[in-house]
Amino acid sequence: MGAREMREGRTFWTAMILGLVLALGSGSQAAEASPFAYVPNGASDNVSVIDTGAVPPAVVAIIPVGTRPSGVAVTPDGTRAYVTNFFSNTVSVIDTASNTVTATVSVGTHPNQAAVTPDGKRAYVTNTDSNSVSVIDVASNTLDDPPIPVGAFPAGVAITPDGARAYVADGRDGAVSVIDTAANMVVGPPIAVGKLPIGIAISPNGARAFVVNNGSRTVSVIDIASNAVVATVAGGGGEVAITPDGKRAYVTNSPSNSVSVIELAANIVAASIPVGSFPTGVAVTPDGARVYVANLSSNNVSVIDTATNSVIGSPIPVGKSPEAVGFAAPSK
Repeated sequence: MGAREMREGRTFWTAMILGLVLALGSGSQAAEASPFAYVPNGASDNVSVIDTGAVPPAVVAIIPVGTRPSGVAVTPDGTRAYVTNFFSNTVSVIDTASNTVTATVSVGTHPNQAAVTPDGKRAYVTNTDSNSVSVIDVASNTLDDPPIPVGAFPAGVAITPDGARAYVADGRDGAVSVIDTAANMVVGPPIAVGKLPIGIAISPNGARAFVVNNGSRTVSVIDIASNAVVATVAGGGGEVAITPDGKRAYVTNSPSNSVSVIELAANIVAASIPVGSFPTGVAVTPDGARVYVANLSSNNVSVIDTATNSVIGSPIPVGKSPEAVGFAAPSK
């Protein structure tokens, strides 16, 4: 796999760092404003925090993290955000109340993406060049077990709603590894999908996994009960997020600067929404009303209204090369 192909899959697989800017800053979340969106900026070495309740939504804090942050996962209670630092081989742990880094965890080589279990006890981190997954104990922010060997160039990771399985997109293998989270080991053979899978999400009912194949420009639909691919949908070239009601998936198409909307009942593309340049990360707000899209080459975030499937307002400026989006739900 050459550098050009890897960039198209995920930009952190390249040497494109235009100039790293350490933007120092901190902020506090207003109790009434939520959810907050956490956006890792790969070429700024920081995380932008967007108050989605502001009118218009705006960045309210900038948090320095490690080198080339690429992924983010927020605990279910919204109190911590785990940010993977691709070139630092670390994960920064952000306290969302103070918007400061309170711990740094060393993991494998080139950590890519992360996912937190539904009970909030563990974070699973894909290590792209170690071909492994690190498991972080959230209570202590230490490694829970030795890294779990998976396929080549693991990228996206998603955990089933019952917390029993973690699904890992093995980019170079064109496959998905399935981890039993009780034993922290891979179970069963790899599930063959398309070329260069990088993004993955699981439906809220735990019945399906959706895998974005960047090299094939398709989305593979895996039946979790059988771990077999039951459908392939055209389109896709980045990441995927599913609405809380499980009816639609939003998939970034990095090369075409758009987001595909897949109706999951029929597994068909119902709409294509133009966004910024080279969209990568995507996430749906907890209420399902909005989709936030990180546009890597535009250095901004587009907001989609899920009722109309159209972009609303102006793009939100963030740092350089935003790569992912994660939401911290309001405190109760």
